[in-house]
Amino acid sequence: MTASESRARTRAALAVPLLALLWGLNWVAVRVVLREVAPWTLRATGLGLGAALLFAFALARGDRLRVARGQWPRLVAASLLTIAGFNVLVAFAQLAGTTSRAAILTYTMPIWAIALAWPVLGERPDRRRAIALGLGAAGLALLAAPLLDAPHAGAGAALACGGGLSWAAGTVLAKRLPVDAAPVPMTAWQLAIGALAAGAGMLAFEGVPVPRMLGAPAALALAYHVVLAMALAYFLWFEVIARLPAGTAALGTLGVPVVGVAGAMALLGERPSAADLAGFACVLAAATIALRAGPAVIHARAAGTPADGARDPL
Repeated sequence: MTASESRARTRAALAVPLLALLWGLNWVAVRVVLREVAPWTLRATGLGLGAALLFAFALARGDRLRVARGQWPRLVAASLLTIAGFNVLVAFAQLAGTTSRAAILTYTMPIWAIALAWPVLGERPDRRRAIALGLGAAGLALLAAPLLDAPHAGAGAALACGGGLSWAAGTVLAKRLPVDAAPVPMTAWQLAIGALAAGAGMLAFEGVPVPRMLGAPAALALAYHVVLAMALAYFLWFEVIARLPAGTAALGTLGVPVVGVAGAMALLGERPSAADLAGFACVLAAATIALRAGPAVIHARAAGTPADGARDPL
């Protein structure tokens, strides 16, 4: 590994805690917006506006938007899993449960990612990652325990776990079949494809939305959701999975539910139990171990690096 590649991997690792903050607070933002906006409409709007911002940024940088014809199938497949499937399932998971904590189960994603990355990418988990995975699973089990006593817990839990599986499958697919495009346009196209899928669901199940003014809290939450949680965070995420092993990137996201539940406590009035605090501790420890672990043993058949000549944005 060259010095430049080493610095890029270090910057990617440092981006993971920022992602935990951006996506963690997004749970609160989405909960607030869902009080006034239907779920399919929210996802179509958020993904569409996020894509528009990134397209504008790419054009301002002089990036090419073109994607090679032969790579469209892999781009569409990864987008439907990582963007559309994940976002739609998580929105309904939050509505199906009595509390936004149902969405914590989405972060079974690292478990699915490591399970899929081993046979598909040849990323054999080392001892540290195995320990991190065990701690993360224990923490998520503690955080999800309140769902067992909640009405409709089964539906919310299934939707949240489905979202995690969809995200993990898309992440592994993006590593196995990378798209030869600059990072910003690639992220913009993925959000746009997700927006089209969510828009189709909106027209089928909710109809054409009637424009109306949102309340100040919902408007601010929607702005956060679009600019920071969609445009910026997904851009960082695709850079992270291009620079780091899929298992490491996935485990690093275990800090997201901690930030999400902490935000719900601070902004939505929820209070932690002893099990919550124990779960937070396990998840934070897992994320720390994952990010400090050395290089994984990788026998990937395809490298997930950015296209030749792409600018290093981190």
